[in-house]
Amino acid sequence: MMNSLNRQHGSKVSFLTLIFLLSCLPLNAVNWLPFGPYGGDARAFVADSHDHTHLYLGTANGWIYESHSAGGEWKRLARVGNRDDLVLDSIVLDPAKPNRILVGAWVLGSPDGGIYVSNDGGTTWTSEAEMGGQSIRALTTAPSDPKIVVAGTLKGVYQSMDGGSHWRLISPEGSMELHEVESIAIDPINPQIMYAGTWHLPWKTTDGGLHWNNIKEGVIEDSDVFSIIVDPKQSNEMYMSACSGIYKSVNAGDKFQKVQGIPSTARRTRVLMQDPLHLNIVFAGTTEGLWRTTDSGKTWVRTTGPEVIVNDVYVDPTDSNRMLLATDRGGVLASNDGGFSFVPSNNGFSARQITSYVRDAQRPATIYVGVVNDKAWGGVFMSDNGGLTWTQKSTGLEGHDIFSLGQATDGTLLAGTRHGIYRLQGDAWSRANELTLLPTTITKPAPKRAASAGKARSTAAGRGKAALAKAAPTVVTVPGKVVQLDGDVFAFARAGETLYAATSEGLLASDTAGRSWKQVAVPEKQEWRFVAAEKSMAITATLKAAALTTDGGQNWLALKLPSELTQVGAVAVDGAGGLWVGGREGVYLSEDSGATWKTLKNLYMRDVNSIFYDEPSQRVLITANSSTTIAFSVNLSDKIVHYWNTGWHLKLMRSAGDHMVGATLFDGIVIQPQMVDSKDAAGH
Repeated sequence: MMNSLNRQHGSKVSFLTLIFLLSCLPLNAVNWLPFGPYGGDARAFVADSHDHTHLYLGTANGWIYESHSAGGEWKRLARVGNRDDLVLDSIVLDPAKPNRILVGAWVLGSPDGGIYVSNDGGTTWTSEAEMGGQSIRALTTAPSDPKIVVAGTLKGVYQSMDGGSHWRLISPEGSMELHEVESIAIDPINPQIMYAGTWHLPWKTTDGGLHWNNIKEGVIEDSDVFSIIVDPKQSNEMYMSACSGIYKSVNAGDKFQKVQGIPSTARRTRVLMQDPLHLNIVFAGTTEGLWRTTDSGKTWVRTTGPEVIVNDVYVDPTDSNRMLLATDRGGVLASNDGGFSFVPSNNGFSARQITSYVRDAQRPATIYVGVVNDKAWGGVFMSDNGGLTWTQKSTGLEGHDIFSLGQATDGTLLAGTRHGIYRLQGDAWSRANELTLLPTTITKPAPKRAASAGKARSTAAGRGKAALAKAAPTVVTVPGKVVQLDGDVFAFARAGETLYAATSEGLLASDTAGRSWKQVAVPEKQEWRFVAAEKSMAITATLKAAALTTDGGQNWLALKLPSELTQVGAVAVDGAGGLWVGGREGVYLSEDSGATWKTLKNLYMRDVNSIFYDEPSQRVLITANSSTTIAFSVNLSDKIVHYWNTGWHLKLMRSAGDHMVGATLFDGIVIQPQMVDSKDAAGH
């Protein structure tokens, strides 16, 4: 993959300059600012018919983005419905009212969704009540009459005759066949002619939905129909993509012929798109790259690598050499040669799911983050300027998700994955999975001794005394086997020269800067999810139990958790010997090695997901999976609670030199806009 996949183009603005630019704004007027790493899941494009450089982009986490540079730069507009679970696969614009936008949304693993409308260019959104809660899988307008809008849902086909204000079902209500509509197409001249692709074959109406016919001649039975396009000049000619391949019809769907030339193994064609200037050129966006035909489907050539998963294709109507792809993991890819080569075009767009963070101990402005669900596009990203720009550092990680990051005393970076531990050596990662298991004990029975002739003639009493004199069984300690770790690594912690790793194979420790590991004799071998350490004290925990050492790991004892806590979400050890645990019920502190626990005044939060001791500032930083966007800190000296309204739902919060950095649940990294403290929770 490209080494500088997510480097911000042309950004040389220092953080001090950023502060200056924002210093005139009130504290609560500016939320923390997003800065990547750029990329992630992009879903759908739409272009302003009055300005081909003005584009909108839908995502898988509810955000709408906008570009005024044909996709060269992106900016966030709004989170539709104020939700982070909406997949925005369909966007339509009203050509008569350029500021009016409709989006169709659905939710993964749920029948929920809806149609949302903006009348101010995407700044604010409202839900269309008549389509509320519907899973919208397709949304399009009639080319000949943009007031006619048609939606495909799990329940069937819906139509609006007034630009999306009112809706009615035009497919048979309760139909056992015409439902789960994944794609919609409307004839370019006659809006009464419509096509609907379902999870089980295509359908057609020629009378505006009064009657529907199954059009399946030539189509393999039970094919999921993902995309349908109709030639804008020859409406009898149409293309259709399904799980069984790509089909073409030259008689308006009366009969289809399967297109040859695209392999079907593990591939789905999510989108078909014609070049608006050269209608014989058709693009197929698949789960194994982009394919291109220049002869109306007779032959096809793949123009990207097979790792590219294409969700949407945009071709500039004024210059078909300019193309954009919306992809899984890789975000937006741009081409200036008609789709033969692509480069990332994600500046301003970030949909990364951050899981972990570490700041270089020697260089405070150098930070690393780990991401999941991005395979070769993800892994680890590094910033050497406190999070303003990012470079991918994933060579050697083999596309693994990153669950955790840590740093050894010699500065070596460590990454925890689903398949063990990796160490960063220069610019490449290598496995560090040599694991010595705990020693085991074997009890060997005492050897039998042959009886002498004299003893054979002994009395019964003599025989009893001989039995008492038998040798005792022998207990032998067998050194632990050396194996290769191949389990989940959830967290790292360091205390002095000792590194700890909480894993599915137990708690591990290393005194070799992470090159090799040994199992730790904690009270029980469990899947340890959390670990934190400071000086000679360390705590490790599962979701329901915890263990503590106060002597540098020599001895571990079971730790009694707060009685109110039903599930552990985070742990920490501070520099004063305090133990911190958090979960659904809030944050708890023990200053007597777990004998008693207490809550702190003004620390009001639930569903805690991160607690971190920030040694340079002598404070504890806390975030939660709550409905609010508040993050907290607690000063160790006086236990005064401070807070920030970050404007984001955070996974964790850390300091990076002179400012704060937050990792969001789905939107990458965000940075504190001003270097001033907020009021504390008491209002001071």
